[in-house]
Amino acid sequence: MKKLCIGILAFLSFSPLFAQQTEKSIVVRSSSGVEAAADLPEGMLSETDSLYLDWISKNYINLGENCTATSTNPEVSDSIYMDRLQRIPAIIEMPYNEVVRKFIDMYATRLRQKIAFMLSANNFYMPIFEEALDLHDLPLELKYLPVIESALNPMATSRQGAVGLWQFMLATGKIYGLQVTSLIDERRDPIKSTRAAARYLKDLYDIYHDWNLVLAAYNCGPGTINKAIRRSGGEKDFWKLYNYLPQETRGYVPAFIAANYIMTYYCEHNISPLEMRMPEGTDTIHISRPLNLQQIAAVCNSNIDELRALNPEFKKDIIPGNEKPYALRLSNKMMSCFLENEDSIYNYKPEVYQTRRSKVEVADIKSSAKSGKAVYHRIRNGETLGGIAAKYGVSVSQLRRLNGIKGSNIRAGRSLRIR
Repeated sequence: MKKLCIGILAFLSFSPLFAQQTEKSIVVRSSSGVEAAADLPEGMLSETDSLYLDWISKNYINLGENCTATSTNPEVSDSIYMDRLQRIPAIIEMPYNEVVRKFIDMYATRLRQKIAFMLSANNFYMPIFEEALDLHDLPLELKYLPVIESALNPMATSRQGAVGLWQFMLATGKIYGLQVTSLIDERRDPIKSTRAAARYLKDLYDIYHDWNLVLAAYNCGPGTINKAIRRSGGEKDFWKLYNYLPQETRGYVPAFIAANYIMTYYCEHNISPLEMRMPEGTDTIHISRPLNLQQIAAVCNSNIDELRALNPEFKKDIIPGNEKPYALRLSNKMMSCFLENEDSIYNYKPEVYQTRRSKVEVADIKSSAKSGKAVYHRIRNGETLGGIAAKYGVSVSQLRRLNGIKGSNIRAGRSLRIR
């Protein structure tokens, strides 16, 4: 496997400096004057959701110098937008209209700092995306789909429960081989989830043979698209199906076009990519025993947030290596420490980090009553029913029930069943 620093760039799209995106949808007027709302994709609504994102941005981000960065977005005419979109070397068509412009304007104004962060992740994520797309002979412009899905955050979770860079729902992820348990979520793994997304997109294209419908189906599911096609009388053009689609899907294809535009023409909008001061290289080692990331951090004096960023699929810091071997990704420095101190790491505070028991003993049953044997007491002169009950820790009513006694009179010399 290539020595990629997987995960360190995972959260660049979530700077604490971002303003909260309060607008959830846009309204577009058709040529006939009919207004229709379109929801913003999850990637345009994402906010800071993790404490260790601060650590990443403080330690690894610098302002880049590739473009002139200003807070001003220049005015662009419709004709220039159309010309630029047509110049993008793409198989998927990128037409221009009012709704596309609204999404471009949103990226170029309120979300411009988020774009700067995502551009800094390009050198890291795009080779992963392009390799998987090329392997399945898919359009390379699909590499910008995670921009609108997750804002390039592998830890992203939508309101509907979709997770990861490519926002897989649980059922769909499992269909495409992504393991999800209480401890592991491979939807967060950049490489595994990208390979699964490429297979899913290819399957959708085999159904529709139209990339705009593939994008729409990726967002809302093939069943919803098929229903919209039936309601429209058989139309298979996204823009003619527009008003038959759910509000959340209407904005999906326009947002995809806008993402391709802004990730290509960011300099023309005075957006400069933030540069990543990459940490040292990384490598992977397979773990075949239970291990907690906290054990590595403690023994190697490493930052637990960096370990989590490098290994986002481990939901609870736990690697269940006894189930099957799992790849652990470490920086070169941490890898050296791990190999030199492997036994110490596994044996570090097992009473804290390895508390799952494989075998337990059932406590001994001390009372003969609980062993199933009946207990009897021979009544002596002067004993009362209440006194005998107190002696054995039972109730008077239990003694009455077991011995058929209605009152409190008992006779010396007789046996009384206690339990």
